[in-house]
Amino acid sequence: MNNVSLIGRLTADPELRTTGSGISTTRFSIAIDGVPTPSGERHTDFINIVAWRNQADNVCKFCHKGSLVGVTGRIQTGSYNAQDGSKRYTTDVVASRVEFLSSKNDSGNNVNYNIEGDVSSETTDLGNDPYADMGKSADSVNNDVVLSDDELPF
Repeated sequence: MNNVSLIGRLTADPELRTTGSGISTTRFSIAIDGVPTPSGERHTDFINIVAWRNQADNVCKFCHKGSLVGVTGRIQTGSYNAQDGSKRYTTDVVASRVEFLSSKNDSGNNVNYNIEGDVSSETTDLGNDPYADMGKSADSVNNDVVLSDDELPF
C-alpha cells in the first residue's frame, strides 16, 4: 500500500506548467511542523508535491505562499544524473486530492476542492454559530440554556 496524507503550508506560490500534450501540472512544497522535542524545539519537514490536470489548475488559482492545504496521494521516487555526473534521488508526493484548508491570513473560511476541481463544500464562516442564541431567554437562571424539542436542530 502506498498512501500518504499530509497537512502543511505552501512554501512558495505554485506555478502552473503544461506538458507538450496540453496536460496541466504544478510542483510545490509544503512545510510541516514535526513533534516538539523535550526542549520544545520543532523540526520542520519540507515535502515536495506534484499535482496534475484540474487539481493543478485549482492549486495555482486558489493557493499562494502560506496557504494551509491537506494533501492525499502516493509517494513516488526517482533519480537522475546531475550535470556534475553524480546520481541524484528524488522523493515526491503525487497528489490525488488537495484540500484548501485556509490561507495564512484567512479569517476562518474553508473551501474544499476534490481531484476533479469541483467545489465539495460551500464557503462557511466557522466563527458564526447559527444556534448560539437558541434556548436563551430573559428568564434564564445562571445563563442555563433551556431547549424545547421544537428548538433542536436535529
